[in-house]
Amino acid sequence: MRAESQVTTAPAAGGTQEQNLVQLLVQRAQNASKVGVTHKKDGRWQDVTFAQVLEDVKGLASGLIAQGIQPGDRVAIFANTSLQWIVADLAISAAQGITVPIYNSNTPDECRYILNHSETKMLLVDSDEKDAKQAGRLSRVRSKLHEIPSLKKIIVFEGPVSGDMEVSLADVMASGKSGPQATEESFAQRIAAVKSDDTNLLIYTSGTTGDPKGVILTHGNWAYEAKATQAMGMMKPEDSVMLFLPLAHVFAQVVKAAWLSMGFRLIIAESVDKLLANLAETRPTVLPSVPRVFEKVYNNVVANGSAAPGVKGKLFNWAFGLFDEYAEAKAQGREYNTLMFGLAKKLVFSKVRKTLDEKLGGNMRIFISGGAPLSRKIAYFFDLLELKVLEGYGLTETSAPCNANRVEKIKIGTVGPPVPGTEIKIAADGEILVRGPCVMKGYYKNPEATAEVLEPDGWFHTGDIGEVDSDNYLRITDRKKDIIVTAGGKNVAPQNIENTLKTFPLISQAMVYGDKRPFLVALITVSEDPARKLLEDKGIAVGSYAQNSQRPEIKTAVEEIIKKVNAEIPPYSSIKKIAVMDADFTQESGELTPTLKVKRKVASQKYKTAIDAMYDGAKVMD
Repeated sequence: MRAESQVTTAPAAGGTQEQNLVQLLVQRAQNASKVGVTHKKDGRWQDVTFAQVLEDVKGLASGLIAQGIQPGDRVAIFANTSLQWIVADLAISAAQGITVPIYNSNTPDECRYILNHSETKMLLVDSDEKDAKQAGRLSRVRSKLHEIPSLKKIIVFEGPVSGDMEVSLADVMASGKSGPQATEESFAQRIAAVKSDDTNLLIYTSGTTGDPKGVILTHGNWAYEAKATQAMGMMKPEDSVMLFLPLAHVFAQVVKAAWLSMGFRLIIAESVDKLLANLAETRPTVLPSVPRVFEKVYNNVVANGSAAPGVKGKLFNWAFGLFDEYAEAKAQGREYNTLMFGLAKKLVFSKVRKTLDEKLGGNMRIFISGGAPLSRKIAYFFDLLELKVLEGYGLTETSAPCNANRVEKIKIGTVGPPVPGTEIKIAADGEILVRGPCVMKGYYKNPEATAEVLEPDGWFHTGDIGEVDSDNYLRITDRKKDIIVTAGGKNVAPQNIENTLKTFPLISQAMVYGDKRPFLVALITVSEDPARKLLEDKGIAVGSYAQNSQRPEIKTAVEEIIKKVNAEIPPYSSIKKIAVMDADFTQESGELTPTLKVKRKVASQKYKTAIDAMYDGAKVMD
């Protein structure tokens, strides 16, 4: 399992006296008037000081102890990203417990698995609101209570409670107002007793393949990430950072750690659906995001611009035709500074930038992209508009970033040099190995899986394939487990093809398939609005998503996109057949992870019939 390669590293971020995030919160709260959080409450944006956050953490920690939490007990949080989530998380740490986050999209069976595997004793859950696709969070847990013997108490943030096991958050807070655990001295002693090597979180991997594993992340992991993030200058004390990412994901936890380390203003979005409106209202300077958001911004610009009537639409299409040439030249390392492109920047792209500035609040300093690969074409688009996107790389097992581009030097197509204090090396088979204070302690109750990825000397096997350039910048080529080996013995990286396909507004999601098969095929889902617009422009009556997606005109349009992409890649990696699905991939229906990556194993099994049908002897695409 040994790997032989040159080790690349970055200077350490510097020492810190803090060994846990609650201690950082105490430091931030010393400035009593310092605003820590802006969130929407009672229909308006309200500021909350670090001092108030600390008081809430103290109160809830005391209440959790009064309810029976002991040091080392697991306490789960099943809720939307909110100030309550952050307070609950820090209160669990202040009570010397271990937080077990659960994603909003987790099904009842997934919740049952996580709660049982972690042997969670208490669960904090927010409102039982339902949507069109899933029951409310509390209802999902209630439906499996008889199968979760370790769970003794459910604390409900708001709304009615039911039965002896459930208690309201208000009652928990009230129960903690008296008793020895409620004193300032007791609080100080408890947080001082939390050591750097103690477990802080058990984050269960969303799992593109197989059952989730509980990643053990320590207080020391987060104290390190907090300082390293500050040392890189990605976020600064004077920033206002918008958080919409799920706090059950490691990326959002890094933002939380950086917030406590630097003391910037954290703006908590109402929801993903309201993100654009919230950006315009609160005018943040930094937006940490997953690539899907950048894809949607790009595709909305293209769809709206190309649909503009008359000369405006023609001018836009001309400019974006030149942008395609520009992006291709940049990807090949060539300069592209033609007179016509200069004119396009002045007439079209300057206006696109102005429009985006208005939608994003006008203050945006940088975007941070993580959680999945970002398409180069989309990165070149933002770069052309002089909007900085810092792409980074990491896993749950590395406390998120182990590499990241720097503000002063962005290299599109890479994920940057190592984070300060982290080492990277490339194994003989191309796999990326990581060592440093960011690496997990192991997988909870799974020593076999831990031994498979974590060497005794600390090197973690990421399962990703990559290469390091002369500037020490890392380039990811694919997931080791995702690489397709065709029946002809050719290796194909499917993510590269899928990312290219998603730069076309009509395509929402794509999954390329073909391991041990004679050729590649793809499952395609279409974006609802562009599909409707395409049909309307052809004078065809539109219907439901399922009806529209199955129209022959839609399949023809998708096939034309496939042909364009095939023309730019080697024949052995070209897609020969497609299946346009009658429903988009979602987290709720099980095909997407919380960072909106396709779960290949799930999709391959769920749509096995459609995949097999593409190999049944029918004619392939030219």
